[in-house]
Amino acid sequence: MGTSDPLAEYLSRLELWRTEARRGQQLFHTVGNIRLGVVIVAAALAWLAFARGSVSGWTLLAPLAAFIALLVYHERVVRRQQFAQRAVTYYEHGLARLDDRWAGTGNTGDRFQDAAHIYSGDLDVFGRGSLFELLCIARTAEGEQRLAEWLLAPAEREEVAARQSAIADLRDRIGLREDIALLGDDIRSGVHAAALSRWASAPPARFPAGARLIALLLSAWNIVAFGLFMSQMLSARVFLAGVAAALLFGFVIRKATAEVAAAADTAPDDLQILGLLLERLEKETFQSPRLARLRAQLDIEGLPASARIHRLRRWKELLDSGDHLVVRVIGPALLWRQQVAMGIEAWRQKTGPRVGAWIEAVAELEALSSLAVLAFERPAWTTPELAEGEPSFAATGLRHPLMNPQQCVPNDIAIGGETRLIIVSGSNMSGKSTLLRAVGLNSVLAWTGAPVSAASLRVSRVSVAASMRVVDSLQDGKSRFYAEITRLRSIVDLASKGTPVLFLLDELLSGTNSHDRRIGAEAVVSSLVERGAIGFVTTHDLALTQIAAVNVHFEDHIVDGRIHFDYKMRQGIVKRSNALELMRAVGLDV
Repeated sequence: MGTSDPLAEYLSRLELWRTEARRGQQLFHTVGNIRLGVVIVAAALAWLAFARGSVSGWTLLAPLAAFIALLVYHERVVRRQQFAQRAVTYYEHGLARLDDRWAGTGNTGDRFQDAAHIYSGDLDVFGRGSLFELLCIARTAEGEQRLAEWLLAPAEREEVAARQSAIADLRDRIGLREDIALLGDDIRSGVHAAALSRWASAPPARFPAGARLIALLLSAWNIVAFGLFMSQMLSARVFLAGVAAALLFGFVIRKATAEVAAAADTAPDDLQILGLLLERLEKETFQSPRLARLRAQLDIEGLPASARIHRLRRWKELLDSGDHLVVRVIGPALLWRQQVAMGIEAWRQKTGPRVGAWIEAVAELEALSSLAVLAFERPAWTTPELAEGEPSFAATGLRHPLMNPQQCVPNDIAIGGETRLIIVSGSNMSGKSTLLRAVGLNSVLAWTGAPVSAASLRVSRVSVAASMRVVDSLQDGKSRFYAEITRLRSIVDLASKGTPVLFLLDELLSGTNSHDRRIGAEAVVSSLVERGAIGFVTTHDLALTQIAAVNVHFEDHIVDGRIHFDYKMRQGIVKRSNALELMRAVGLDV
């Protein structure tokens, strides 16, 4: 871990960029006023030149040149001001995360919501105030997708170890993240990676063999012939024959040319925007093997991806220049459009197969950077120990990672070995569900490769499975109870496949009577434990605490008629309930 203080670092950089933004705003107005002054001077000179005849009309060239120069400079000022504002926004979001004001300010990942997933909805992996919103700084849809995939399933132990090393390497690269953030709007709005990958990997256009050489020779001959004709060293008939040959050849390859030109209308532009990000990444020298390998994917035969993309951009500019009047006139004789199309196609055939790898590399680097930001902004969090063997979870100072660390009370918890089931009892709002979510989310973070909100954590590779927030569905005609037992069936099925499962069951079978609840709950948890799973069950029904398990509980205290919680987990079964006190607190006469 690095030694940088995230709060001090962000405040310092925010002040620098705010100063830059203010300076840019002042410069914007100054340049605008100067431009207005130049226009006034030009108008005065025009009046003197054409109305009074006292100055030459050529004097207008000076203000015209000054206006054009100011126009170019003004655009640069605007661009720099946009960068400054993006940086200000970036660091304000960072400070919001540090101050626990981040919920609702970032990317919620709602598009990844899946009601059928076995834990994401229960543990707030996506949505407002979710784990994804806390983590995600990705600027491309593919980076977001990669991060979401990592959060939805535990990786293999070797993969997680590689990610941990990469995160440690990226953790203090604040300048890299800042530069990417400055490119953010261009990248997010401009890259359509799926379409780009399809274009890059599409079958080759059907140009005849040797078409590129033939086109080059015909255009070269027509240039030479035109020069000879103008020098009266060649007859018009011979010159026109060359032009006719070019027109005929252009007609032969017209379909392939149109196909390439149409496909290249947007794809190279998308790739150019992606090239801005690649160019920045190429400047980095990484220490971790994982990042070094990803960085190596950006080069082809020693030439960086951004340089190859720059070559394609030049071809695209030549293609766009075909709309110029002069090119429209001479283009057919020079096979301008056809040669450019074949140049683009040659680039695509040689470099296109690597575009998918570039997109993949960027997606992975963005996902890793998101986890690295978490490591930088949460220096008190720890890198978990990845245990081998039977399912286990042992933590000291465990906290809920989405809660304000200044307000969240840490607890020590251990399960595994002889302890396969822990039943958590306690009064309403005392912290039972929070404990389960802390266990689940920290396990998800650990097997994503991220640091965890605990003083220490040793966890085996487990698949988290939760039944904590199941709801009824009018559309599907399912009651809450039916939705819950359907989820329980999925959890048992997962454990039956030999998958090591960490189950989190909140208020198990609360939708039925106490007799059926006791029998059903015991059968379900016994089935899970027999299949090698470990887990937690919360309950208000103290009858469930008689199931063979370790019992822990949370308490509350009544002080001056008000309920207070300390959120500390204690051994044993809770002795009292606060339901009546809560009902009275809201004004019910009970």
